[in-house]
Amino acid sequence: MNANPAPDSPTPDSASPAILPTSPEQLLARLAELGIAHDSHRHAPVFTVEEAKRLRGELPGAHIKNLFLRNKKGRMWLVVLDEDRQVDLTALGDRLGAGRFSFGSPERLMAHLGVLPGAVTPLSLINDRGGQVQPVIDVRILRSGPVNCHPLTNDMTTAIAPDDLLRFIEACGHKPEIVDFDEG
Repeated sequence: MNANPAPDSPTPDSASPAILPTSPEQLLARLAELGIAHDSHRHAPVFTVEEAKRLRGELPGAHIKNLFLRNKKGRMWLVVLDEDRQVDLTALGDRLGAGRFSFGSPERLMAHLGVLPGAVTPLSLINDRGGQVQPVIDVRILRSGPVNCHPLTNDMTTAIAPDDLLRFIEACGHKPEIVDFDEG
């Protein structure tokens, strides 16, 4: 019995492009097709906001965290927040008319957004061709210069302009809900 993973198996560090429905390179090519300027940087894989803060150095703009959520009826949301934003999931569920939220499983995440835990990103909406995931965007990140997000793996960061992020989401067939979390 071989204890080492096969070359195409996912590792805890990052997703192998062989298992992702869309590779980071395909995503970046799609951004280019849409005329969306972007700047990408490779780094060690990160799984938490704290790790990202330690590694990133002086990348300007908004830094985000992403919550893949579902309710009891099986509806799904991708909530994109400023990395320092605290959120009450019960209040958020009420505000969005969703009821009680729970986190989506890794299997559901892969099935609908085509990424592994730790690599959740608004750019993963490229894989939600059925339009089953509702994006919710924190207005704060749209006011902070470029938005820094993972391009489908957690070993890179890609910066794009806020308006271009919204344009990309719409090009993926989604209408993002913009939420001001500073308001009740």
